[in-house]
Amino acid sequence: MSHNNQKKIAVINDISGFGKCSLSVALPVISHMGIQCCPLPTSIFSNHTGFESFYYEDFTEHMERYIDEWEKLDLRFNAIASGFLGSDKQIEIVEKFIDRFKNDDTIIVVDPVMGEDGHTYRTYTKKMCDELKRLAALADILTPNLTEACILTDTPYKAEGWKKSELFELLEKLNSMGAKKIVITGIHSGAFLSNAVFDDGNFYIRKQKKAGSFRSGTGDIFSAIIAADAVNGVEFIDSVKKASAFIKRSIINTEMLDIPLTDGVCFEDLLPTLKK
Repeated sequence: MSHNNQKKIAVINDISGFGKCSLSVALPVISHMGIQCCPLPTSIFSNHTGFESFYYEDFTEHMERYIDEWEKLDLRFNAIASGFLGSDKQIEIVEKFIDRFKNDDTIIVVDPVMGEDGHTYRTYTKKMCDELKRLAALADILTPNLTEACILTDTPYKAEGWKKSELFELLEKLNSMGAKKIVITGIHSGAFLSNAVFDDGNFYIRKQKKAGSFRSGTGDIFSAIIAADAVNGVEFIDSVKKASAFIKRSIINTEMLDIPLTDGVCFEDLLPTLKK
């Protein structure tokens, strides 16, 4: 018998007991798509940092011993997906993890969670941004938002007014770093929200009408769907469409239930649609 007879994705991210984001959404999404989700926590939160108060425990000093046990089990992963990383050390640990566990068939998905609205998160230093560029270069699939795409490529940020040619140039810069499949999310254009996609030499812009307000965890859901679809052999552009439509439906569902913005999106009732 083998531990490797089922498809598996190692997901490296923090976990929040309340407030749907990071591993709390990746676990149900990836599992519902028929793949075992193996979480490697970077931090443990009672509830995420968007709340006024929260309990937090850094897991960095435990990560390498945790990983050692996985190596003893000879675990092999169809994909390795990383999300928010809180320090230089954690970025280094992820790079080493990829080196230890990647084989010829392993898909590396990097969601370079560094900032939004043109600014890096307060925890991110210049050194960490440079380290994330090195990690992004290891990705097969890269899923930055517009802010993160600009940070990774040293491109001046603007909230709106992007020409198609400018977005394609941004994608080309990201592709030159290494990733063959890239989606830049969260591009605002009036009443529309767009994704710019690079897929093995082809460029696409996919837009849809905005729905509701920005909520935490949507990027984590998006990346989880992208990673699971990649393992399941779904075409990248189709996966981007699916993930975008799923998040829109989830936001609409959440607004109907009058859920606080901090709580994330109510996606659970919609999980069966991901198999279609």
